[in-house]
Amino acid sequence: MRPAGLRRPEGETIPADRLDPELATAALEHAPAGVAIVTAPGTLVWANAAYFEATGRSTELLGRDLHDLHETDGTWSAPIRAAVEAAFREGASASFPAVRARHRKRSGGVYLDVDVRPLPPGPGRPAGALLLVRDATDRVLEAERARLFSQSFRSSTNAMQLTDARGVMVDVNPAYERIYGYSRAECIGRRPNLVRSRYTPPELYEQMWADLTDPQRGYWSGELLNRDRSGRERPVLLSITAIRDAGGAVTHYLGVAVDRSEQRNWEMRIAHSDKLASVGQLAAGVAHEINTPLANVMLVAESLRRRTRDPELLQRLSTLTDQVEVAARIVRSLLDFARRQEPRVADIDLADVVRESVQFLRGKQSADVRVESVGPEDGAPVSGDRGQLVQVVTNVLNNAADAMGGHGTIRVEVRRRGGFVELEVVDQGPGIAPEVLPHIFEPFFTTKPEGEGTGLGLAVCHGIVQSHHGSIVARNAPGAGASFLITLPLRAVPSRSPPPSAA
Repeated sequence: MRPAGLRRPEGETIPADRLDPELATAALEHAPAGVAIVTAPGTLVWANAAYFEATGRSTELLGRDLHDLHETDGTWSAPIRAAVEAAFREGASASFPAVRARHRKRSGGVYLDVDVRPLPPGPGRPAGALLLVRDATDRVLEAERARLFSQSFRSSTNAMQLTDARGVMVDVNPAYERIYGYSRAECIGRRPNLVRSRYTPPELYEQMWADLTDPQRGYWSGELLNRDRSGRERPVLLSITAIRDAGGAVTHYLGVAVDRSEQRNWEMRIAHSDKLASVGQLAAGVAHEINTPLANVMLVAESLRRRTRDPELLQRLSTLTDQVEVAARIVRSLLDFARRQEPRVADIDLADVVRESVQFLRGKQSADVRVESVGPEDGAPVSGDRGQLVQVVTNVLNNAADAMGGHGTIRVEVRRRGGFVELEVVDQGPGIAPEVLPHIFEPFFTTKPEGEGTGLGLAVCHGIVQSHHGSIVARNAPGAGASFLITLPLRAVPSRSPPPSAA
């Protein structure tokens, strides 16, 4: 078979009789791409070495009718067979990029780009088709790696940002959007100082850029504060790596930030618990030391009361005993705070505990304090010490009533959320000052006037809830007022099995 001719660079055709057949055959034989010639109705009549190398086939394939090959994939899959027949019949061309094919020398198989081109029939020569086969495995695997890295970037739970060499963001991942509150569109084209906190010293950033631009280093890692869109300061562990091209020049920087806000919260809770334990031990010792002199003062006062009828002296003794009672009440609070007894666990319904506490509040507080209570119809089963939980709910309700000055509505809601029971108490008071919120569960901290509170009630509540493996959080309610949210683990209630049917 002799090619009809070749084209010169200027576009002119070289006549076939001036083309050396041996030169043309040698050129095809040594072409870097696989070349195969198929004649109608489907015989592989010739193929070069690159074809057999790319496909992994043997030369035994030459002279065989392709219809006798029982293959369903690779270069002789059904679509490619159909394209070869269309080239015979209609002179049509077709391209098949990245065809997956088995290879006898490569266990993982290969990816091949296959092009089918028609060869027109000639005198005494049937119609044919030219197959061009190129190994695309490296390209496909590289694209797959790029897709995998891109998907990893998108799926990471850590905030990731990609900047150019000038430090301008070219991409951020969804975790970055979630943690900092800025959309991807808002970040692209801006610098990372979008989330810079005023509490991070400038010296840290100077050291960061010194490390990143150092040819011998090219990375920086450290802990700093960033600021999200709402203004919240977020402690993060940030690592930045310089990305270089083949020549060693920096093209991009990749930053990965691990949000440590939750970890810091747990560290603060642990530190707070340790602090409460230490204060509890101190309180117990002080309470016991004070109890004895208080009891002696009360005994002396009672002895004097029985021996005199002087109205003025009796009045002074009453004042004295009243003050002793105040001191004794403080001592009892200290002891309650210090004891931290393990709860006597039983199966209880938190909704019942709330109803009991609300009834107690209604009998004690002003009639102008209204309580709206909402609870699940199927109850809120938890495991805990009923008496201790009543103490917690009663204390929170009393604080809510005091915050409103004896006038207003308290909303109490019990609800199930996942594997937990939530109890939220919301009042209509002035709310909690921002500077007070971080200290509200600390012992001896109180916003009440002197003599009206010991500052131990909420500290005791905090300890009780923690001993029940729960949490208590104070916050300001939307609009006005304060909210106390108590969360306890939901007790698993075995489902009732249907009664066995009668035999």
